[in-house]
Amino acid sequence: MEDVPWFEYDEDDLNVAQRAFVEVLAERASSWLIDPLDTVVAPPANASDRELIVWLDIVDPQRNQAVLTVGAHFDGSAIHADKLHNQHFSRPEEATEFIFTATGNPTELAVRTAAWFEAILARPLIRCEWQHAGRTYAGRFEFADTGRGLTESFEDRYAPRGLRERLAAEGVVRGRGRINRAGLGEPDLIRQVRGRPTVA
Repeated sequence: MEDVPWFEYDEDDLNVAQRAFVEVLAERASSWLIDPLDTVVAPPANASDRELIVWLDIVDPQRNQAVLTVGAHFDGSAIHADKLHNQHFSRPEEATEFIFTATGNPTELAVRTAAWFEAILARPLIRCEWQHAGRTYAGRFEFADTGRGLTESFEDRYAPRGLRERLAAEGVVRGRGRINRAGLGEPDLIRQVRGRPTVA
């Protein structure tokens, strides 16, 4: 099977500056512990649009589940990077902790963008699981260094009855509130997804 390149693109889709930017990123990405298919280049949508988008999906390989999409919008002389919408790849209306902006030439910007990706990839990412009767009823991906949650899930039908009743009484039910770590107590399992484990 042919190797898939990092940040793969069709040369005809990019101009000289965009190709220079992506080539540096791809070279740096070759040392990252990720699947090349999780790195993506989206060329400008039309001739009047000068903005190239590159992004990286951070995936839990055990679950084959995307946890976070981060990426950069490059216009030839500036980078605007942050967490991206996982379908539209737009930047959020309000900046997140991942925001990164810079100006410069394509090579400089690619080097700085690669370093930004690498810093995010190096952060310790864990998956917390809450279990009952042999089934996982709640899960949460979070950065272990800050406790910041990225995604969470809750399967009401597998949760202990007392917990379901308490959450319902507190108004924390699907569609009306958000179930978070504080409402569940300590997880039954913590699995390392990326990065080095934090030392207590």
